[in-house]
Amino acid sequence: MAHHTSTQTSTDVTIIGLGLMGRALSDAVLTAGHRVTVWNRTAAKAEGLVSRGARFAGSVESAVLASPVSIVCLSDYESLQQAFASVSEELDGRVLVNLTSGDPEQARELARWTDQAGARSLDGAIMAVPSTIGTADAIILLSGSATAFETHQPLLGALGEATFLGDDHGLSALYDVAGLSVMWGVLNAWLQGVALLSTAGVEASTFTPFAAQVAQETVRWLPGYAAQIDRGSFTPDDATLATHAGGIAHLVRVSEKLGVDAELPRLFGSVVARAIAAGRSELSYAALIEQLAPGSSAS
Repeated sequence: MAHHTSTQTSTDVTIIGLGLMGRALSDAVLTAGHRVTVWNRTAAKAEGLVSRGARFAGSVESAVLASPVSIVCLSDYESLQQAFASVSEELDGRVLVNLTSGDPEQARELARWTDQAGARSLDGAIMAVPSTIGTADAIILLSGSATAFETHQPLLGALGEATFLGDDHGLSALYDVAGLSVMWGVLNAWLQGVALLSTAGVEASTFTPFAAQVAQETVRWLPGYAAQIDRGSFTPDDATLATHAGGIAHLVRVSEKLGVDAELPRLFGSVVARAIAAGRSELSYAALIEQLAPGSSAS
């Protein structure tokens, strides 16, 4: 984790891309006292930042040349490729921090390109909304060059809680989608509960403290299940998949009886059914990893 200190040295930095997030990143580094150069396809978006002391570059090339570090936050990889099409020689000896959303392979491909250009690079995922950038509430996941991360930690720490995941440039993008999977899992499961209780006139706000309690208790099971997955041994310390299958069938029946859409619990049940068909009925819930990632196997 990056720590904010009052003794940070000012580092020149270029921000490329001034959408809502790009402007928030620029604001944060200006506030932290860094000398900032900005570039955007439409110059008008830079006006507020220029009035605060940022310098507007006329081209991506001159923007990159202006600073030892360039932070890129564009709408997608296509925009990034267009912007950097003619910028290769300028990157030599510099650091490129890519915060443009993409998939792991796009991140690794960009890393190979920056490496050939003689630059160190970090690929990142911003787990935050623009309004929280520059605070500890903004989690910035970064992977790639450990040297670049260590050297520029004060600068990266000005953006939020900068967390280094490892030297595989694709890790940030993977953590991003894995985190979204958890988020939608919780939200959809909560909505299923809200729908069930609404049939008895219970308001969502009344159910929610109980739902949060169940979610927190479930989270406490994760380290134990993670240990089972990592060692490939699924001892049913709490309940077997056969027991879980019975519980899920009950949830499906109640949902259907009450006229609540049962597609989500049926989906849970179908994954469990596949595991049971594969002879896993007496293993723990963590054994479902074999259905989701066929490369894993129980010992």
